[in-house]
Amino acid sequence: MSVWKYATAGCVFALSIMVLRKMIRFYKRGIPICSTKEMRNKTVIVTGANCGIGKATALELAKKHARVIMACRNKEKANAAILDIRKMTGCGELIFKYLDLESLKSVEAFCQDIIEHEQKLHVLINNAAVMNHPYAQTEDGLEIHMSVNHFGNFLLTNRLLDLMKKSSPSRIIFVSSALHKYGKVNFEDFKGHQRKPYADSKLANVYFARELAERLQGTGVSVHTLHPGMVNTELSRHSVSPALNFIVNPIKYLLLSSAEEGSQGIVHLAVAGLGSDTGKYYNKKGQEEKWPEISSDKAMWKKMWEVSEQLTHLNKAI
Repeated sequence: MSVWKYATAGCVFALSIMVLRKMIRFYKRGIPICSTKEMRNKTVIVTGANCGIGKATALELAKKHARVIMACRNKEKANAAILDIRKMTGCGELIFKYLDLESLKSVEAFCQDIIEHEQKLHVLINNAAVMNHPYAQTEDGLEIHMSVNHFGNFLLTNRLLDLMKKSSPSRIIFVSSALHKYGKVNFEDFKGHQRKPYADSKLANVYFARELAERLQGTGVSVHTLHPGMVNTELSRHSVSPALNFIVNPIKYLLLSSAEEGSQGIVHLAVAGLGSDTGKYYNKKGQEEKWPEISSDKAMWKKMWEVSEQLTHLNKAI
């Protein structure tokens, strides 16, 4: 009996500590830890900006007077996010533009719109992603994680490079995941079931980011990759059945970082004076970390680029 008493007391104590830590985080969330440099006259694209880390990032950049293009596939959710952000700040400019990374046709149309109507693009934040989505093929015949988390980003970024070079100094930020170090890219099949769909697709995107940084040396366009850690957002909505959400959601709220906390490193990389730094890897606070060994094979970077170039028809004129 005494064992259960101590176990219960321990659980209550641990829960109390978690609640207290969450309350402290909530109190401090309005205190920025990132650079206070403003973004006046800067245009930023944030993909997946209607919720989670993307929305929190859009809010913080708007506070810094940036012109934020919210690239989302759901117009209603994007407009609702804009209304929410406007309740918290009247600064900056917020613009919705339709983008569905599942569709290469949609990516092409979005990029054409940006090229035709935007004079400058200073920051591109590749944030949108899917995780643990049920197996599906996109209209382009690609497995959905590979399409959204890598191939869509590959085409989007490359199509906008000329505008970013014209706007230099500019920067590209990849919101990655530490889970990429558990991935393995199957170069023989991007259509079927992947071994670890999320990790595999994030590793593919890391290969792209590293190769891109090499190719953009000396152009005035820098490349930065960040893992935000485990964050309580809608990204994990496919990981647990709806029936279990009522149990899991409170636990996630207590244990995981909030979207606001997860966005801090991204915002820091978007606004900080990074000088000539490029091709580096950062944690959720924007602090540099060593690249995992799996991402350091340059032959894999090149191979991923070549395959992506073929599957996205990158060399086709738009």
